[in-house]
Amino acid sequence: MNYTLLADQVRNNDLIINSDPVAITFFIGYMAMLASSVFFFAERSSVDGKWKLSLLVSALITGIAAVHYYYMRDFYLETGTSPTAFRYIDWTLTVPLMCVEFYLLTKPFGAKGSTLTKLIAASVLMLVAGYLGEGVYKGDNVMWGWISTIGYAYIVYEVFAGDVAKLTKSSNSPSLGSAMFLMKIFITLGWSIYPIGYMIQEGNLLAGTFDPKAIDLFYNLADAINKIGFGLVVYSVAVAESGKK
Repeated sequence: MNYTLLADQVRNNDLIINSDPVAITFFIGYMAMLASSVFFFAERSSVDGKWKLSLLVSALITGIAAVHYYYMRDFYLETGTSPTAFRYIDWTLTVPLMCVEFYLLTKPFGAKGSTLTKLIAASVLMLVAGYLGEGVYKGDNVMWGWISTIGYAYIVYEVFAGDVAKLTKSSNSPSLGSAMFLMKIFITLGWSIYPIGYMIQEGNLLAGTFDPKAIDLFYNLADAINKIGFGLVVYSVAVAESGKK
């Protein structure tokens, strides 16, 4: 083993971590997701049985993200480029689980399995089309972006006017109503960074607006806020509903 080469590589990585905000946010994202996963899993014992699965899903979302951020950090340090494939693998696993959370939150109030199926199908369409446009057919990224938007628009519809919204209104649960209000903010504002990042690609609608490399910084911050935030909202509902006698 060439220990001199290994030492040089370690020093180079240290310099990158200390001077590159993108590398720093990969590390922060990894630690924040890991800590959140442990917290959500541990707190399952503090809520009623019908809410334990919701907290388990929250722990899975942040746990899966933590594993991916560990590898995405190393990929970025080694190549200096965006880990697009790793990122979409992460999203393809965690975003459908975030849609599952909408179902689990409203299940105690009568949500049907068909609602869950439609939410997952919409999220998969959104992500698969997004990856095809960003990682495979870059010359047609505008077309794939519009297809991806169909999936996103359906999720927004469900939360604002579809089955999820109707069940929230009919539940007469202040804690669920407050949670869904926050979820709407995550969906409309928190998730908006992802299409913006997509559209700064070469040949897309916002090309040249931002440095494409800098978008990883915003992706990392958005991931941490959205995934951990989703989990905290679910946790607040579970605790509030469990406290009712």
